[in-house]
Amino acid sequence: MARETWATRAGFILAAVGSAVGLGNVWRFPFITGQYGGSSFLITYLAFVALIGFPAILVEFVIGRRTDRNPVGALRELGSGVWGSAGWLFVVTGFIILSYYSVVAGWFLRYTLIGITEGYTLTDPAEAEALYQTVSTGLDTLVFHALFMLLVVGIIAAGVRRGIELSVKVMIPAILVLLVGLAAYGFTLDGASAAYAYYLSPDFGTIAANWTEILPAAAGQAFFTLSLGMGVMITYASYLGEDRNLAADAGIIATLDTLVAVLVGFVVFPVLFTVGIEPGSGGPGAIFVSLTAAFAGIPGGRILGIVFFGMVGIAALSSAISILEVLVSYLIDEVGVARVPASAALGAAVFLLGVPVTIDSIFLGLYDGLAYGILLVLGSLLLALFVGWVVPGVGREELRKGMGSPAGFDGAWIWVVRLPLVVVIFVSLVLGVTDYVDFLTGGFADWLAAR
Repeated sequence: MARETWATRAGFILAAVGSAVGLGNVWRFPFITGQYGGSSFLITYLAFVALIGFPAILVEFVIGRRTDRNPVGALRELGSGVWGSAGWLFVVTGFIILSYYSVVAGWFLRYTLIGITEGYTLTDPAEAEALYQTVSTGLDTLVFHALFMLLVVGIIAAGVRRGIELSVKVMIPAILVLLVGLAAYGFTLDGASAAYAYYLSPDFGTIAANWTEILPAAAGQAFFTLSLGMGVMITYASYLGEDRNLAADAGIIATLDTLVAVLVGFVVFPVLFTVGIEPGSGGPGAIFVSLTAAFAGIPGGRILGIVFFGMVGIAALSSAISILEVLVSYLIDEVGVARVPASAALGAAVFLLGVPVTIDSIFLGLYDGLAYGILLVLGSLLLALFVGWVVPGVGREELRKGMGSPAGFDGAWIWVVRLPLVVVIFVSLVLGVTDYVDFLTGGFADWLAAR
């Protein structure tokens, strides 16, 4: 069957930005930033995006456009032996991430509905925590998980142009406009100056003292928010023509994604500081517990909360469709399954894998720790090794197509991929594995013992 393509350059860029601008930026970024020291984490994260994220995006772009295939087919075409089978890692990673991603997206939909029907009235953090426990598990959680996956399947089933491209042309501009408006409102709050000091004044001593924790967290966040290591950028680039400047597109995507993440901090932290809530406590539920309590204590909090949680729901949808597209493109390319049945079957499989997360939040830690700390980083490491050392000529040749960049850019890029990129990703992987083993032998082992 004929392979689909993007209708416009803007459609591709917005789709790639939409993949990057999701729960990683709005759900994960605030609590991870707070957990690892605010500005100390921010500056490390920004460094990762510039020095590692940008070259890593290009790694995935050259593979996807060169082969016009999904990650499994792309690596099978370019590599041999173990490299030919490495693409399966991205399919597995996508399954795991989307399974719990959909559940968390359902939480945001429910909080949006709560704001519309009841408002945010719980100023006591303990009561807000109780609400979060109600929202995060149970039958209602399962229903919203199913509803969100139905939305994702519907968009993917419509195709690249009529589904993905059409939807992101609406969603991404809406997200940016809403974020800018919310950040402007945050500037007017009493806690804004203290929040900006916390968020924008890095303490390098804190980074030096806690680098073993901050480094893997920042690396994982960069990979997660840029949709790296899960095959999304390979898949999206496979729908590109050879006249596109991959470096220019990667720069725009990384810049817009980072802008969204930074703007989220300008929204969340002024709200928290205004009502005296400490950022970074509470883990995955922090943004729900903290912000619902905060929205109850500031002027216009109900409207602000509805807009914020609704915006995150839109962002989550834009990212989720990119992950499912990786899985669907595999069935289309390699098995010959039509798009609609492939979307429905894989959506159902992802839904079932996410069911345990709706039963107990310990499974969120189990899935997220594996995907965020290990699989995403491992996927990026394998791709960097493959392009940097196995097929460097292919990578350089593909990067030069459509480029008006200075001579030698492709050579400098390949050496960044070969050495700094590989080394930093490897260190981050080792630290991520260590953290996950600690979770398995600590919190998860305690949970199992209590059953």
